[in-house]
Amino acid sequence: MRVLVAMSGGVDSSVATGLLVEQGHDVVGATLKLWGGASDSGCCSVADVEDARAVARRLGVAHHVFDMGELFEQSVVSPYVAGHHRGETPNPCIECNRHVKFGALAERARRLGFDAVATGHHARIAPGPDGPRLVRGADRAKDQSYVLSMLSSHQLAAVLLPVGAMQKEEVRAWAQAHGLPTAAKPDSQDVCFIHSSAGRHGFLAGRMELHPGALVDEDGGHVVGTVPAVELVTVGQRRGLGSGAGGRRRFALDVDVARRRVTVGDASRAGRAWLAVAGWRWALRPLEPGARARAQTSAHGAAWPCTVFAGGLSFDEPQRLVAPGQTVALYDEDDPEMVVGSGLAVRAAA
Repeated sequence: MRVLVAMSGGVDSSVATGLLVEQGHDVVGATLKLWGGASDSGCCSVADVEDARAVARRLGVAHHVFDMGELFEQSVVSPYVAGHHRGETPNPCIECNRHVKFGALAERARRLGFDAVATGHHARIAPGPDGPRLVRGADRAKDQSYVLSMLSSHQLAAVLLPVGAMQKEEVRAWAQAHGLPTAAKPDSQDVCFIHSSAGRHGFLAGRMELHPGALVDEDGGHVVGTVPAVELVTVGQRRGLGSGAGGRRRFALDVDVARRRVTVGDASRAGRAWLAVAGWRWALRPLEPGARARAQTSAHGAAWPCTVFAGGLSFDEPQRLVAPGQTVALYDEDDPEMVVGSGLAVRAAA
């Protein structure tokens, strides 16, 4: 099988490449040039390209660099800025997977005659009677099925995830045993286009105007404080919002950028059973309204029992607030390892 491996320069994609070579596939490595601005984290720096090239050389595979910077700007960076302008909290890494790695790169691989694209994500692909399905990675602490939950069975048919059945320590041990220069390289943690010295505030301030906002009490709409930039507040946030009566910590319950106000309340108000969701994407076929599932709303959160509807879902028990713009991954109720679909949390109608 001809396989194009997305080599980020990290240990996981390095080992994924090595495993495929060991299995006898015709392997070519590709590193994506995505962000040309300042960066000291993430997975697309010059050093990452050099690390990927060194691994490819060690494994004896060809290595290429694909410039997808324009697409990255259009489909990841610009929507990230626009989302904050609307008071949302987007997840740019998921959008990169959606549009770049498993969108444009997969299409390029197909045009170049490759049979599959491989990555170093910690998730697995299981065969099924109706097509392949995405399931959680063997290492639950590193499981990345959440960030791949938008992939359909059709897309998965041309995807390989070689390290998904391994524990992280096994990945590093394999890299060490085979002399890969990335064996001890730390995992990337942050958004690649946000420099740590400037942070989210600095990045967004360079792309849009930020506005101070009022903190208003949920009960009477009374102003109880201010924030320096309403566009930087995330629904569910508690840091930087002060305390209410009796010293109770405040949580952001709603962000209204147009009116420059953040509605706040204490912990008793910071949970909801209903979550509005739009843009459902299904692994195979849509769940019928009223179907049961488990919903995960953050990369390393738990998946909670819920009932799914066309416009959202209802948790069996109230859960912490989910910021509009965040991905909601659905797992099968009877087989909670298996992804059945995903959507995006949206602001509930007033």
